[in-house]
Amino acid sequence: MYTEKVMDHFQNPRNMGEIENASGVGTVGNPKCGDIMRMYLDIDENQVIRDCKFKTFGCGAAVATSSMATELVKGKTVEEALKVTNKAVMEALDGLPPVKVHCSLLAEEAIHSALWDYAEKNGIKIEGLEKPKTDIHEEEEEEDY
Repeated sequence: MYTEKVMDHFQNPRNMGEIENASGVGTVGNPKCGDIMRMYLDIDENQVIRDCKFKTFGCGAAVATSSMATELVKGKTVEEALKVTNKAVMEALDGLPPVKVHCSLLAEEAIHSALWDYAEKNGIKIEGLEKPKTDIHEEEEEEDY
């Protein structure tokens, strides 16, 4: 059911934890399944993500997508991180079962939410970044198949 990469990121999550005084923090959830994901970003003066950590309350797929998302944005610029999609997270994990696609949507939105927080704290606009949703509902994920 789950790929080896999903199982590896679930059993050995990368970058779990918090960043004190983070440049940006984003929290999103899915009220139907109960998954909650919080993403912390440490961004330097050149808008490069030095560090990224997460805390996730949810299923194995939620933990795995959070872990992979942190790996995908670390070392990237803010603009590059904005382009990390739920599809990129799923591909990096070699796929997810259809009923777990919402977990990758949470990961994408958590990144966007943390970037939004960073932009708000610094009074800047990140081109292409829209105000993120805090709740990801099941109906929305079906549009992304």
